[in-house]
Amino acid sequence: MTEEFNESMIHDIKEGDKVTGEVLEIEEKQVIVHVNGSKFNGIIPISQLSTHHIDTPSDAVKVGDEIGAYVTKVEYDEENETGAYILSKRQLETEKSYEFLQEQLDNNETIEAKVTEVVKGGLVVDVGQRGFVPASLISTDFIEDFSDFEGQVLKLKVEELDPANNRVILSRKAVEELENAEKKDALLSSLNEGDVIDGKVARLTNFGAFIDIGGVDGLVHVSELSHEHVKSPEDVVSIGDDVKVKVKSIDKDSERISLSIKDTLPSPFESIQGEFSEGDVIDGKVIRLAEFGAFVEIKPGVQGLVHISEISHKHIGTPSEVLEPGQEVKVKVLGVDIDNERISLSIKATLPNEESDDHSQESSNEETQSYLDSSSDEDDNPTLGDVFGDKLKDFKF
Repeated sequence: MTEEFNESMIHDIKEGDKVTGEVLEIEEKQVIVHVNGSKFNGIIPISQLSTHHIDTPSDAVKVGDEIGAYVTKVEYDEENETGAYILSKRQLETEKSYEFLQEQLDNNETIEAKVTEVVKGGLVVDVGQRGFVPASLISTDFIEDFSDFEGQVLKLKVEELDPANNRVILSRKAVEELENAEKKDALLSSLNEGDVIDGKVARLTNFGAFIDIGGVDGLVHVSELSHEHVKSPEDVVSIGDDVKVKVKSIDKDSERISLSIKDTLPSPFESIQGEFSEGDVIDGKVIRLAEFGAFVEIKPGVQGLVHISEISHKHIGTPSEVLEPGQEVKVKVLGVDIDNERISLSIKATLPNEESDDHSQESSNEETQSYLDSSSDEDDNPTLGDVFGDKLKDFKF
């Protein structure tokens, strides 16, 4: 009867079974456990006590703890009627961890985990077992040095689970992307045309600068970087610069925001008040040619119009017959309209009057007056778009 009872007891618990028990004794490299419902004790080697690295068994359990474990091996000596179960608490913890992580993956939930180690390829985290965050999934931003993450508790999403290969891949980048999308929606809803806000230069292109205004990038076209003519955005701003920008337009559907740095700066015309008067002869540079005349810069950011009738004493069909962009010229100030930011200039008035007559002089005066009085004649009354040329043209990005 005794032998039959002992054999039934030992064979009732078999390899792969899940058992519970009480920690009886902690030794140097293993733990002795009383297995509930069995005559024999269980042994948990230190390597099977925890999913984490431990130096001694007492780092994972203490005497009197009630624990669960899987039976990995059954040892029985029939001759001496002795036996023992080799147990793995680690295997049970790993199983529970996978069950939890699978649930989070299925429901697209965010979890928190502590970084236990920084390695060359990414971060090792504690998710009830060893989890890994590859370098490419750490952040939406480029991060060169991961050392600051050690010891931090991170918000993560489960990317991949492979129990067969003991593989748990997580992503912090996915959490950041979700947070950034929420910030973007909130920002787009709160922005209005005309708002002046702070931003940081995120990147530069040949057509302008993209400004981070809080999780959303807006474009400052090259024509909106400065009142002065800008050949390249790098001449005005650098990546990382803090800038003030004015919101020019918002397309919430396409998430495109048009910004201006120029509109936050004082107008160059404000600085010339009282500096130039009618009759002054000054130096200038031809910036742009149009059918009706030439635009001449007389101070950085300040251009005046030389009407075609004021370019030469001789009759010319187009300004390009006499002038070219970049040419240095002397001009006479015919009129200054600070309020409308218009200056009328004459090259002809600085040249010897070889072929002028009363009729041509009279015609010139009438055209100049027409320009300053903002007549309806588009050729003789260019708009600010004409004055600043391609600086105000529409752009796409």
